[in-house]
Amino acid sequence: MKILAVTACPTGIAHTYMAAEALQKAADKLGLKIKVETQGAMGLENVLTAREIASADLVLIASDIEIEQKERFLGCNVRQVSLESVLLDAAAVLKATTPGA
Repeated sequence: MKILAVTACPTGIAHTYMAAEALQKAADKLGLKIKVETQGAMGLENVLTAREIASADLVLIASDIEIEQKERFLGCNVRQVSLESVLLDAAAVLKATTPGA
């Protein structure tokens, strides 16, 4: 399963990057492929390409604010979760949003 994720928090500093790291570590432990775009104080980083978006099985948005360029994901299987849920247990979030994880 190919998962893409976007993380963002209101200030765009610590929690955005902490959530991205938590998702990456949890995906690695679960044997899932994931690429995480961060939308933080430094702008958009590790930007998801149109090709990646088109081939994704799931787009996971971990944010309590509106993300930038959300229209890129129209027609995709999108799940939105709170940033807090990812910070508390990223593996549980991935298991709940990905069948067979």
